[in-house]
Amino acid sequence: MSELSHVDETGAVRMVDVGAKPAVRRRAVARAVVRMAPATVAQLGNLPKGDALTTAQIAGIMAAKRTSELVPLCHPLPLTHVGVELRVAEEGVEISASAETTAQTGVEMEALTAAAVAALTVYDMAKAVDKGMSFEVELVAKEKE
Repeated sequence: MSELSHVDETGAVRMVDVGAKPAVRRRAVARAVVRMAPATVAQLGNLPKGDALTTAQIAGIMAAKRTSELVPLCHPLPLTHVGVELRVAEEGVEISASAETTAQTGVEMEALTAAAVAALTVYDMAKAVDKGMSFEVELVAKEKE
């Protein structure tokens, strides 16, 4: 018997059955940091592709809503709220993404997807002026009532 939740006793991949679990209020928060040169930080409001921060915020929200289409075996969830906030910092852009639902499974994948896609969008919009950017994404909170 496998200890992995997405693998059955024969080793086949499966979607976890959450049908018997009660619907519970759930929230998750993820964080991403896009590191870039100080000169790039100074240009964020005036990039060749346009407003990176607003575009990344919208991209993150849209991505959270489509997580089950992007991540195999992820349950589609009725999201009640998605928030994506971007803050310009000295070393780059800090992104906080939250997702909320009342469902039978958690929303950490939605929060992580929102943060990751927002980071990818900042990267895409600034890559013409900074070839040395990097980013990281992490889950910072997972709650249920």
